[in-house]
Amino acid sequence: MNVRIDPQWGVALADEFNAPYFKDLTDRVRSEYSNPGVRVYPPAAQIFAAFDASPFNETKVVIIGQDPYHGPGQANGLCFSVNPGIDMPPSLRNIFKEVCDDTGAPFPENGDLSRWARQGVLLLNSSLTVREHTPKSHSGIGWERLTDAAVRKLATERENLVFILWGSDAIRKGAFIDRNRHLVLTSVHPSPLSAHRGFFGNHHFSRANEYLTAHGKTPIVW
Repeated sequence: MNVRIDPQWGVALADEFNAPYFKDLTDRVRSEYSNPGVRVYPPAAQIFAAFDASPFNETKVVIIGQDPYHGPGQANGLCFSVNPGIDMPPSLRNIFKEVCDDTGAPFPENGDLSRWARQGVLLLNSSLTVREHTPKSHSGIGWERLTDAAVRKLATERENLVFILWGSDAIRKGAFIDRNRHLVLTSVHPSPLSAHRGFFGNHHFSRANEYLTAHGKTPIVW
């Protein structure tokens, strides 16, 4: 499948990659991608794009999503992100609206969040693959165990990170994080169904940068 992952994450997650469940997971995912009657996203080479774009030792902020976009051409391996030329999904538009209102940054021309990832923002979905038009179709097959391990590794081996958790699923995933060791920001999801109930005005982007600056780290250009 020609999957790429940064070597630092290869070391950090070695125990997971060598565990029996991960072989079962990869066998299942390979079978899905090779099935001509099924479309699976993101493209196979981008399954670990989040880990490849933000190395373990360089990660400063973690944003957790649910699973990849399930429409054609949308998912690129980074949560909430779409490639240039792809219409921005409503949740992403709401994220950018809050960025603009919170930081004064201009509304971007496209929804590609790789520029965040290159600055140390790990854009991690709980499940790393999904069937076309079938949200959460690959939930419960092993991805959550891997991504839980990634979050736990960061939370226990790194200091003064920012974890941004939007919606009940993400908040549950980060429930164990030590709030005395890291900044954990929570709110409702940026979905149009909930954004007006506490996502807009949460100031997560400016609060993240204030925390990073206070701990001697370069703030993110959102």
